[in-house]
Amino acid sequence: MTDSTPVSDPAPAGPVTVSVAMATYNGASYVEEQLASILAELGPCDEVVVVDDASTDDTVERLARVEDPRVRLVRADVNQGYVRAFEQALGLARGEVVLLADQDDVWVPGRVSVLTKALESHQVVASNLATLGGADGIPGPFGRNDWRLRSRDEARHVLNVLGIWAGLRPYYGCAMGVRRDALAMALPFPHYLDESHDLWLALYGNLAGSISHVETRTVRRRIHDANATPVSPRGLLAVLRSRLLLLRATLHLRSRLRRR
Repeated sequence: MTDSTPVSDPAPAGPVTVSVAMATYNGASYVEEQLASILAELGPCDEVVVVDDASTDDTVERLARVEDPRVRLVRADVNQGYVRAFEQALGLARGEVVLLADQDDVWVPGRVSVLTKALESHQVVASNLATLGGADGIPGPFGRNDWRLRSRDEARHVLNVLGIWAGLRPYYGCAMGVRRDALAMALPFPHYLDESHDLWLALYGNLAGSISHVETRTVRRRIHDANATPVSPRGLLAVLRSRLLLLRATLHLRSRLRRR
């Protein structure tokens, strides 16, 4: 992990219940709107941990201007990629519940209460999402106009793992959360994981038999050309590499769980 410089790291006013882990990179156009929607959902002792991945625009300056002691801002000295930035943010989080956030979306009111409720009985939670300024449904494979998770599938762990391998389960990090006991097993990310940190967490939740599918749409996803998750289909070689990476990640997580 690269060196990083704290820009703001206030001491918590009390025990932190909810942490939000956010990674930013050249997100100046959208990050203030997203951060405002997050802070509106949090209590006075909650926190937002932002790891900026060496942005070259004024993302850090915009975040530093937010006068809210709940925001903890750390700037990486060199670009490390979004997976490592999220890993660092998750590792710095102090809350018993940690919710993931992208830099360019908008949270739906009530998101925190819905996800924290689900995490009372599950280690990992994944909700549905909508598009920002567009239709509620998000496009999916095979021409789906409303690609979403179903609560009835949350206990079908083997099918979910197979669905992850096949690219048929819409586990998006921006709509996910984890409990601290899950992070104790899911971190650190393996060195070869250079994409799909969200699918790593989804694999963990399914392999551990403890994942909740929340059908509520808790975040509005902004779709644009710079999304980390590709909007258009990838080439065959990229898809095959991704599937092999997920298979390797599954075996890695099974080994961790067995050692526990």
